[in-house]
Amino acid sequence: MDIYTDEHRAIAGTMRKIIEKDINPYVDQWEKDRIFPAHDVFKKLGDAGLLGIQKPEKYGGMGLDYTYQVAAVEALGAINCAGIPMAIGVQTDMATPALAKYGSEALCNEFLVPAIAGDMVACIGVSEPSAGSDVAAIKTKARKDGDDYIINGGKMWITNSYQADFMVALCNTSDGHKHSNKSLIVIPMETPGVVRAKKLEKIGNHSSDTGQIFFEDVRVPQANLIGTEGAGFMYQMQQFEEERLWAAVSTLPGLQACIDETIEYTRQREVFGKPILDNQVVHYRLAELQIEVELYRALVEKCVTQYARGENITKLVSMLKVKSGRLLREVTDACLQYWGGMGYMDETLIARRFRDGRLASIGGGADEVMLGVICKMLGTLPGRK
Repeated sequence: MDIYTDEHRAIAGTMRKIIEKDINPYVDQWEKDRIFPAHDVFKKLGDAGLLGIQKPEKYGGMGLDYTYQVAAVEALGAINCAGIPMAIGVQTDMATPALAKYGSEALCNEFLVPAIAGDMVACIGVSEPSAGSDVAAIKTKARKDGDDYIINGGKMWITNSYQADFMVALCNTSDGHKHSNKSLIVIPMETPGVVRAKKLEKIGNHSSDTGQIFFEDVRVPQANLIGTEGAGFMYQMQQFEEERLWAAVSTLPGLQACIDETIEYTRQREVFGKPILDNQVVHYRLAELQIEVELYRALVEKCVTQYARGENITKLVSMLKVKSGRLLREVTDACLQYWGGMGYMDETLIARRFRDGRLASIGGGADEVMLGVICKMLGTLPGRK
């Protein structure tokens, strides 16, 4: 991006070196295993300072603005799958932002410091079987008992959950209004009553472990509350902003790689006596896809710049979230077609990008939810002016 300085590029370079040495040589095996060694990988990233780029220095972070985190997120695109970058993103941009911003010093020292160092793996617990995009409908409840909370309920589709050391969980802490009765609570995953019930099998993102979690009379100190009781819904909406921006940025490298790899493949592969790329329908279509990616890149940069300045990005990042999922479907599908039979083979990156990318229109806020947010801000919903 044009906003990058030599310092941004140095952070990205450090990330790419770790990817080249410690991640990509093992990705194919981890995809087959349906899990990767998160503690080992996160420790290498933590030792390099890459898990706390925009987090406070007093907790081991670099204390830099969000543009530096964006440089690292773009570099994650060099990983030859989407599951591992997503797992890293959960650690840095989805499970820990509210903890870093609102958590007590004691809570941050206990959980944020080791998360930044790569000594602990984090997960975020929001979605439930009956409450995916409808966050306000969660049923997990935390009731007070002395100085503790006793938590009952469960969470679904939880990334990192089988390896996580702690979960930042959204729970109902009162019977009040659905937008003001929720709190974020840190739950150590080895606490009695936390049940890692089922490791979920997905159509993509195979190397990222995803689980269903139950809470059966789980007792945690009330000191594990992040910020103010009842403010959890607001905190989570703020975390979603960063999650969606992370998703928008992380989409870019994969989109570009799809086009670049397809150009190279179709230049080498001959059909009916000439390279596939020499067919006008092919190189015109690739040009059209590149136009879409460049326009998307410009909006990403605008959104990142506004976020770094502290401006409201809700409308723009919601637009990016919709566009990222749709572009991933369009670009990977169009490019896979030009790989022919090889595009349908599990061994090719284009096939992996195709199946991994489908999640982008579902996770972190489905397209339809994002469109609702955009319409609300445009004043186009029925009954709104």
